[in-house]
Amino acid sequence: MSIFLKLAFLFFIGSIAGWVIELLFRRFISTANSERKWINPGFCMGPYLPLYGCGLCVLYLLASLEKYEWIADPIWNKVVLFVLMAVGMTVIEYFAGLISLKLAKVRLWDYSDEWGNIQGIICPRFSLIWAALGAVYYFFIHPLILDALKWLSNNLAFSFVVGMFFGIFVIDVIYSAQLVAKLKKFAEDNDIIVRYEHFKEHVRTMQIKAKHKPRFLFLRPDRPISEYLKEYKITLEALRKKYKK
Repeated sequence: MSIFLKLAFLFFIGSIAGWVIELLFRRFISTANSERKWINPGFCMGPYLPLYGCGLCVLYLLASLEKYEWIADPIWNKVVLFVLMAVGMTVIEYFAGLISLKLAKVRLWDYSDEWGNIQGIICPRFSLIWAALGAVYYFFIHPLILDALKWLSNNLAFSFVVGMFFGIFVIDVIYSAQLVAKLKKFAEDNDIIVRYEHFKEHVRTMQIKAKHKPRFLFLRPDRPISEYLKEYKITLEALRKKYKK
């Protein structure tokens, strides 16, 4: 089985599993969500996070390097492996956040309140979490991944499902990119950084007030985005006045 198909399969698994993890984290753990609402995380509208898909591919590739013993002591060899996993995931997180922030003027997540953060994109605490997750992946998930890849090699028809996933994913990315382009223009005109999840929550709140049933996935505004942006601007100005007092 080609490495391309393996990585496509892992991206598929990681993107969906990561979305579930972030969904539960925001709902039950995150201090930023004091009202404990269900929040659809990430750049896309559907149930997947490409950051985690890329991350799983990186973890798999790094775990595959275990056969190269850089240090004689097996314990320290694994420690180095987990550090590399943390560095790899942190680098992915940094560039994904930086591209979104600098090019689209949209902040997908915000670590500004975390100690030692860099531009609110990465921070030591979450890098340590990545290291811990790397260890969890190595001991508990990697063996399952190897079994899953073995299963895929014996059931290549499932690659059709993976192909369908990528078809939907590409359409979603195009739609989300168009939305982000509008948010970027709004952000540049008003000299602000838009918090993407905050804006999506604003749209849902306005839809509920207008007695329209909001969609948790594949958010489809019932009015032009420009109207929601005008309301969003009013909301931001009200918040600014509140914090100035």
